[in-house]
Amino acid sequence: MDDNAIRELLDRVLAPWVRSLGLTAVSADEESATMRLPFSGELRHSGGVICGQVFMAAADTAMIVAIAAALGGFKPMTTVSLNISFMRAVRKGDVTITARVLRMGRNLVFGEVELFDEDGRMAVHATTTYALLE
Repeated sequence: MDDNAIRELLDRVLAPWVRSLGLTAVSADEESATMRLPFSGELRHSGGVICGQVFMAAADTAMIVAIAAALGGFKPMTTVSLNISFMRAVRKGDVTITARVLRMGRNLVFGEVELFDEDGRMAVHATTTYALLE
């Protein structure tokens, strides 16, 4: 998928508040998708770190893009599970998100998502399962 196709997909399927995160595509192919979450002070909670809800939404979104790229286009799907580990606090800087399709079944897709801080250190790790609805 090229940048325009990813942007169009995100505009079409994401809730407005998720679109407001400003996620942008870096790359996407049949095995993975990489996106960038631009830093904004508004993403931090009172403790001064980017809140977990932001990272969960970013991981879920990147995995949707990875699955769509693997399928050759978006097909209706829903998140069945999103298991996430917050490994390092992120206080500033853009975050890079890489989502990989681990196994594509007829009805279920299993994936893994890693989020890296601006210094390239893993901050979040997630595993996912999605149900294909068509």
